[in-house]
Amino acid sequence: MAIVPEGMIADLLTRQASFDAVEKVFAAMASGDAVNFPVVREALGHEDALYGFKGGFDAAGGVLGLKAGGYWPHNLERRGLINHQSTVFLFDPDSGRVKAMVGGNLLTALRTAAASSVSIKHLARKDAKVLGMVGAGHQAKFQLRAALETHAFDEVIGWNYHPEMLPGLAAVAEEMGLPFRAVDLPGLRAADVIITITSSFAPSLLADHVSPGTHLACMGTDTKGKQEVEAALLARASVFCDEVAQSVTIGEAQHAVASGLIDADSVTPIGAVINGTHKGRQSADEITLFDGTGVGLQDLAVADAIVTTALARGMATVVPI
Repeated sequence: MAIVPEGMIADLLTRQASFDAVEKVFAAMASGDAVNFPVVREALGHEDALYGFKGGFDAAGGVLGLKAGGYWPHNLERRGLINHQSTVFLFDPDSGRVKAMVGGNLLTALRTAAASSVSIKHLARKDAKVLGMVGAGHQAKFQLRAALETHAFDEVIGWNYHPEMLPGLAAVAEEMGLPFRAVDLPGLRAADVIITITSSFAPSLLADHVSPGTHLACMGTDTKGKQEVEAALLARASVFCDEVAQSVTIGEAQHAVASGLIDADSVTPIGAVINGTHKGRQSADEITLFDGTGVGLQDLAVADAIVTTALARGMATVVPI
């Protein structure tokens, strides 16, 4: 069994490698070659923690496994650890024997950012120049860095419920050579692409805040009840997702479906666009929206790439089983 601890991930996983792994597995999902297993998520009744499992099997990539972990809301204040903690386990699909154990924290941040950037690459207008950010937390910085590598953006604009956090995004934009401007929510009409990455249970971004032709990557809603954007916005948009079943039950689409504004059949897996079986964006004025709920196969694909690189560089610890 190969062991790749959390501390090694930054030296082994690039944004490009994460992007490539996620794009490939989305395509495999859409073609029926990869399947996610039902998610298990439970409140522990200890430390206010949520704990669960996401797993799946990618027959095309030969990857089988699961990610175990969750959210410990007091970690940062009590232990100096990030609140999200996870570990990925990979198994040999031919024998069922364990193959690898991989630290899952940075991996999760990079695979989430890769998913939104895959959607931007395939669905945003090619002439997109202004990138808008809703949210300025830990994950937002990963999202911003990945998104800026997909297009020749000229400017980053952003809004956050706590505006004192926006300088963190401004620093990332400056690092990438772009100006940053804080805006109010209506000011996001200037954006050609908008990423939402919050943990909100009430919509911040309304339909009137989005201009025709915008692409949105909604990345924060992954639980029943969460909501980042107004349901009416999905009714105006062409809606894409990582996985339809999750999108309509725990993703941003849950609210539009429950309100009867859209139905599950109108939500398209992004993998179909990658495969070329769906045309994706149809016009310059079309609003496209990617509902990124996060699927286990993303974690497994990226973990497999990490293990391959770690073994090739002699960096993994290999133990007998």
